[in-house]
Amino acid sequence: MDLELNHSFSLSSVTLIVLLRIFSCRPAEGNFRVIGSRQPIIAALGDDIILPCHVEPQIDVTGLTVEWSKPDLKPYPNDRLRRVEYVHLYRDAREDLDMKIAEYVKRTELFADGLTRGNISLKITNVTFEDEGRYKCFIPNLKSHFKYSIIYLSVGEC
Repeated sequence: MDLELNHSFSLSSVTLIVLLRIFSCRPAEGNFRVIGSRQPIIAALGDDIILPCHVEPQIDVTGLTVEWSKPDLKPYPNDRLRRVEYVHLYRDAREDLDMKIAEYVKRTELFADGLTRGNISLKITNVTFEDEGRYKCFIPNLKSHFKYSIIYLSVGEC
């Protein structure tokens, strides 16, 4: 009987330790953070650049919506269809071109292979002076209080 009780207690202890280890390795809801560069990204006219942004700890974001916008860009007040526009919009596991600012069509992309690791950096090709400004990297459905980051792009001449 004593041996049986010790074996049962030992097995319960091992089970408890294993369960604690499993759940302590998972981030709790709300512990994710969208992180971008604190330093401005400097580009010359015509450069291809990357606006760095990622989720910590790493998670697969392929099933989430990723929005890249320019928060200082003024909406078109007389055109309801153009009130919300994006530099890049990724949703339903693909780029959504319908809501994209025309000047960025065929000039932006996310790194598809990086999405599984939380990399939501944006590549912009052939940078123009109009590209300069603040960019918002945002994951609206991320279970977190830190769903976005602001990255500044500065564009100069060669």
